[in-house]
Amino acid sequence: MNRILFVCLGNICRSPMAEGVFHHVAMNRGLIPPVEVDSAGTGSWHIGDPPDSRAQHAAATRGVDISAQQARQIHVRDFEVFDLIVAMDRSNVENLQSLAPQGLHGKIRLFLEFAPVAGALEVPDPYYGGEAGFDHALDLIEAAAHGLAEYIEAEVRS
Repeated sequence: MNRILFVCLGNICRSPMAEGVFHHVAMNRGLIPPVEVDSAGTGSWHIGDPPDSRAQHAAATRGVDISAQQARQIHVRDFEVFDLIVAMDRSNVENLQSLAPQGLHGKIRLFLEFAPVAGALEVPDPYYGGEAGFDHALDLIEAAAHGLAEYIEAEVRS
């Protein structure tokens, strides 16, 4: 498993934070390289935009810089390029399943499947809330990032 794509709705909050946090965790564990990460949105509203300023601020307070990222929309070719496509919520899973070419649906997972101790399956969208929503989303994202790193390490060992 070398390429991981994080996906949310607009690619300006949750998936950029997940990309940045996982990259940070993977670097600290010696997984990058060879693991590559990216993020995308299922919607097209924010293509080319940087992450939401609140997402950037929340990530920066945890030592993760996501300011250089730019929003993009997922493409059908992403299903062939990426080994794992990780969605932030069930709605994104449904959108991804409707886009995925036949035989590639198995690459799609909910991010919080990698954090069973989190007590949730979805990372809530903090876009319409305040700073506390971004902090809560980051708590969940950090737990899942560590779980995903452990999953990848186990895959490498087997």
